[in-house]
Amino acid sequence: MAEKKSEVRLISYTPNPEHLIADNARVCYAEDEDLQKIFSSQAKIDSIDDGRMIKIITSMNHLSPIEHASYNFFIEGVSRAMTHQLVRHRLASYSQRSQRYVNHAKFGFIIPPSIKEAGLENRYVEIMEQIGEFHKEIAKGLEEKLGLKGESKNQDSRYILPNACETKIGMTMNARELLHFFSERLCNRAQWEIREVAEKMLKLVYPTAPNIFLNVGPACIGSKCLQGKKTCGKAIEKKEYLQNLKK
Repeated sequence: MAEKKSEVRLISYTPNPEHLIADNARVCYAEDEDLQKIFSSQAKIDSIDDGRMIKIITSMNHLSPIEHASYNFFIEGVSRAMTHQLVRHRLASYSQRSQRYVNHAKFGFIIPPSIKEAGLENRYVEIMEQIGEFHKEIAKGLEEKLGLKGESKNQDSRYILPNACETKIGMTMNARELLHFFSERLCNRAQWEIREVAEKMLKLVYPTAPNIFLNVGPACIGSKCLQGKKTCGKAIEKKEYLQNLKK
């Protein structure tokens, strides 16, 4: 058992995402003779024209063409508490490590920074280790007394596992849903762990489609904060932080 740190990998994504998005946007406005050229093998990639088209559709809030590009990530070193939030973004596909088919007798765990700052880290780790030992005791008892093995044993012994338990998850999102995800999870009001993952995701996707992810962030970046009385009041600092993050 040991503390884990978040890691995010961009496994694959739509080739030339901005060109594909721009071409699908062109379909909406092209005459018949122009439509034949858009997806032809002779069509050239013009990043300047593509960028211009993307700026046009985003300024019009015409975002459906952005859905044609998708991104697949592998995320590990995160807690079950974090992924419970992640999977609430329903316009995505997920494949998460099972606690039923995978034995978690030696589970890793996440330690919130606040626990360390409060001087409670040692006690926290001690309790995680106690949970691990009790998990083994439960699993052993289920096998010896009831004859349960494999997933039949794991599915009940996992009930003792904490939200801090480390997990791994594969996720695929289209670019439009990523924009929504970033608007929610890059906010200072977002929970620290999912915000940390969102920042790592942004650093990975921005180079692939800078025109798409140019102005991503919470609502305060482009207009006004939607948090009302709960606002952090740091819109300027957040905008500067995200600009530096993409460099």
